Amino acid sequence: MTEIIVRGYHLDGYKHVNNARYLEFLEEARWACLADDIDYFMQQKIAWVIANININYRLPALLGQHLIIETTVSKIGNKSSILSQVIRCKETNNIIIDAEVTFVLFDMKTNKSLPIVDDLLQKLLTSQAKLAQIK
Repeated sequence: MTEIIVRGYHLDGYKHVNNARYLEFLEEARWACLADDIDYFMQQKIAWVIANININYRLPALLGQHLIIETTVSKIGNKSSILSQVIRCKETNNIIIDAEVTFVLFDMKTNKSLPIVDDLLQKLLTSQAKLAQIK
């Protein structure tokens, strides 16, 4: 889980978190999930590239609130996977947004997607297990 405190610069003219900021919050949580394996992916010249993001905005987040971001691997396909991400208000446990993020495994040397097999699949499954323990 990742925690973010809502700051003034996150807000829009309506005094709640601007919709575009949620993309940054979700990205922050994804980076935290990859932290243990980032060196491996960099050495292999492999990247997880976002193909699609769908966000459902449920409630506004307000100045000073503590937001908890939960990230889980919900599907592993041949060349793509889906992460489910939920942002909750820590104080109320209310869901602020929920999102599904589809990403592909990308070979930075060939500029082509890669199948998620062998050690790459194992890394993703290990990440999924770590995320399940955190919840």
